[in-house]
Amino acid sequence: LLQFCFTTLFAQEGKYIIRFTDKAGTPYSLSNPSAYLSERAIERRNRQKIPVDSSDLPITPRYLDSLRAAGAEILNVSKWFNQALVRITDEVILDKINSFPFVIASQRLSPQVMSVQSTGQSQTKSKWDDIETEGKTLPNNSTRVQSDITDYGNSYNQIHIHEGEFLHNQGFKGNGIVIAVLDAGFNSYKSNPALDSIRMKGRILGEWDFVKNEASVNEDHAHGMYCLSAMAANRPGVMVGSAPHASYWLLRTEDAASEYPIEEQNWVAAAEFADSAGADMISSSLGYVSFDDPSYNYSYAQRDGNTSLITRGADKAAQKGILVMISAGNYGTRTDDVKYVACPADGDSVMAVGSVNISGIISGFSSWGPNGAGKVKPSVVSVGQGTVLANAAGNTFASNGTSYSNPNLAGLIACLWQAFPEFNNMEIMRAVERSAHQFSHPDDRYGHGIPNFRKAYEILQAEKELRANSQILGNDHIKAYPLPFTDNLKVLLKGRINGTVLLRLLDGHGRIIETKSLTTVTDLYYNISFTRTFSLNSGVYYIQYDDGLNRTMTPVIRQ
Repeated sequence: LLQFCFTTLFAQEGKYIIRFTDKAGTPYSLSNPSAYLSERAIERRNRQKIPVDSSDLPITPRYLDSLRAAGAEILNVSKWFNQALVRITDEVILDKINSFPFVIASQRLSPQVMSVQSTGQSQTKSKWDDIETEGKTLPNNSTRVQSDITDYGNSYNQIHIHEGEFLHNQGFKGNGIVIAVLDAGFNSYKSNPALDSIRMKGRILGEWDFVKNEASVNEDHAHGMYCLSAMAANRPGVMVGSAPHASYWLLRTEDAASEYPIEEQNWVAAAEFADSAGADMISSSLGYVSFDDPSYNYSYAQRDGNTSLITRGADKAAQKGILVMISAGNYGTRTDDVKYVACPADGDSVMAVGSVNISGIISGFSSWGPNGAGKVKPSVVSVGQGTVLANAAGNTFASNGTSYSNPNLAGLIACLWQAFPEFNNMEIMRAVERSAHQFSHPDDRYGHGIPNFRKAYEILQAEKELRANSQILGNDHIKAYPLPFTDNLKVLLKGRINGTVLLRLLDGHGRIIETKSLTTVTDLYYNISFTRTFSLNSGVYYIQYDDGLNRTMTPVIRQ
């Protein structure tokens, strides 16, 4: 009898998304964003010219009060999608909530709570057990290069493959950049010697567990701590991460022992928190394709960048000016459509990171990009095979997974953004992609390829200098200067296409004097010099622009 009553009680319990019709009656306003956004979040929007809009407004408080009065427990909310995650213990409560005029719909996101779960026993092994396991401790290996200011120890190769030491040597180690790490837990991070530096320097800004709704993530799964170490470790001669001077929020959204869409809602709630707290970046080594209940699975067609809740949330975070970094997934060896990138790596505005080894060879397990879907995924690749990480004792070990290629790269991007804070999130992302070794011919394994941060720095530095001169263009896409010219003729160009452009210097009879070919990206600036002008006679010449779609002629005068 007791067993029957227990089973009946918990069969009625569930966790649901409740979606609201509007934000009518909210006490918040767009004219006073400081009531719900931090000063840093507002500054990020202002810097990137992103207006505060209705999605930033918190959910109408009386709607949430009505849910509580009906008997629902509110677990978290999403203002971006105007919905709440609630726990309901009786179907009568759900019926009442669905009758409210301000409720659009409800959707179950978790299984019925069974007795084995109530005891804390896991019915499902960790989602990472097959690929990402803590391995044998590596011996300390000082790899100090005389020209480098940092002794990376065992992590040198995963920094050097991107020439990340170029940024570090100039003092760019992530200072002033805030990274929110969304993961399954950060076990023992408070006692890990490899993370002493960020703790002692106050670079852990806070933590929150969106699974248990508590302010502690130190006792949960170690996966997030490993990912954090790839960025934040700072033990010279042992291991130094890719962004040892950045600041971090540690946010748990994933229950590693199970897989249900409730974790997507947790992720969105955490992303909104990161946004409101003023984070610059999100680094998350989580992905969703298959669930413990197959009815929730995402088909290949649904991994289209627009369907899953977590993907829409990741793209929304990018719209708020956050640079969102996501692991591509570890299903590359599958023979079915699960092998393609997971959600939210399918997002249009996120950087999906695949895996290579330290020799730059693609890892077999690294998930594939979409098959003929017209977009490049993964975006880029980094070291996720044999990645050096810190264990709980602060010593190093090597492990596999796009979980680790992602934070390794995210840290270096933080350093790059520190060097060029005037650029927005998408411009930084684009520069990293342009620096990759196969940017001109991406594929569905490497994406754009292995980024090089010396080259990314040079791209942004050139862009910065060109922007300083962008007034030369006015409303034109091309202008020559100085005019009239003598021995030197320069052309300032604003990209009109993503592709190859030809610039030809012609004489008055249309004969070609010199040709320049370059690959442009829409809305980026380029400075081109013509060098065969010293022997030209005085008179009128022409710059011919030709991108295959557009052809223009710009007259120039030789003095």
